[in-house]
Amino acid sequence: MYDAVIIGGGPGGYVCAIKLAQLGKKVALVEKDALGGTCTNRGCIPTKAMLTVSHLMDEMKEKASKYGLKVSGVEYDVAAIMKHVQKSVMMSRKGIEYLLKKNGVEVFKGTAVVENKNTVVVQETGEKLEAKNLVLAHGSVPSVFSPFDIDGVWTSDDVFNLKEFPKSLVIVGGGVIGVEFATFFGSFGVDVTIVEIAEHILPYEDSDVAEEVKKALKRKGVKILEKTKISSLSKVDDGFEVALENGETLKAEKVLLAAGRKPNIPEDVKALGVKIEKGVVTDSRMRTNVENVYAIGDIRSGIMLAHVAMYEGIVAAKNIAGEEEEMDYSAVPSIIFSSPEVASVGVREKDVNPEEVVISKFPVSANGRARTMLENIGFAKVIADKKDGTVLGMSIVSPSATDMIMEGVIAVKFRMKAEDLEKAIHPHPTLTETILGALEGVSGKPIHL
Repeated sequence: MYDAVIIGGGPGGYVCAIKLAQLGKKVALVEKDALGGTCTNRGCIPTKAMLTVSHLMDEMKEKASKYGLKVSGVEYDVAAIMKHVQKSVMMSRKGIEYLLKKNGVEVFKGTAVVENKNTVVVQETGEKLEAKNLVLAHGSVPSVFSPFDIDGVWTSDDVFNLKEFPKSLVIVGGGVIGVEFATFFGSFGVDVTIVEIAEHILPYEDSDVAEEVKKALKRKGVKILEKTKISSLSKVDDGFEVALENGETLKAEKVLLAAGRKPNIPEDVKALGVKIEKGVVTDSRMRTNVENVYAIGDIRSGIMLAHVAMYEGIVAAKNIAGEEEEMDYSAVPSIIFSSPEVASVGVREKDVNPEEVVISKFPVSANGRARTMLENIGFAKVIADKKDGTVLGMSIVSPSATDMIMEGVIAVKFRMKAEDLEKAIHPHPTLTETILGALEGVSGKPIHL
């Protein structure tokens, strides 16, 4: 009898398993595919490996001569790029395997079938696992819908199998996935068009954030169609024909559907009787309506991010082990590895009452370190409570924004005031001084602006 059986070895599942083992519990983890889930194998890790390559390509093409470096005849090898991607994936996967083994988690390779809340069968081997608690961590799959459910249309999962770059690409959806792939392919001269149905790309971010990213993408030659809906899609001899509702037609060698992901909820989970509203419903302790059954990560259809799944896994583990813990979603960072990068936490400007807050922005172009890097696109924005200066939100568009946002995460999480953060000496010359400039602006007295 296990204290817990966890279905799914993605970020939520493997972290939950390790934390439970560290808390002295006997744990089994069942994974039908490769450990690490979507994030390690078809998401976070491979995309960032690809984008690291494209960022370097951009640096060489756009900045080398300005730095005084004579670089000519820069070529690329798609097979070698994808080899780097696969090596990054494999190293991450091996690391997870090592950690699970180190912590004494029993890993079963196969498809988990839930018989009841205390019994899971590994379909391929017939092994029956009995447990006091069950954790559902099945993850998600790409959303595929008409008219894009035809052979040859890429999802984000398919891109990592490419053998050569297409000459032209239409990306359906200008969210995080779409923008990151547009950044990558645009760096290598692919004729890229993003089609986004919302008011602007990155619809969950503020419009000024989206404008900076659009500016950078357009420099790469990426075409962006916003407030645009696709009416039909058809295969033609040399690729695809995309008909827009406004009467225009696009032609491209490849089409990438980047319209998000949906929870993976198999029939055995539905039969268990857990409440489902788009995703599996839980309380703040990750408990479902079925006693001793928990759900974490993308299967919940909440905030579908790897770092959220990881922390949900920790919260579930602590509650299973008898330690009362609740999830707090108030300071979840959102990060995008575009060029420049984007990162946000807390409230967005579009969601606040301007009468109740102070909004302060400091441009990257006024930052000394950015000048040495020949960077001039982007800003740091702080949203603070007008009454007492408490930091409610932060958005950054800048090189290294995905690392810099941690200052904002801590500020929002612990309800820190802008003036308190000002008192923390920021090293010079660094990009973090962009945040300092925005913090100083909350009082209306920025030093360097």
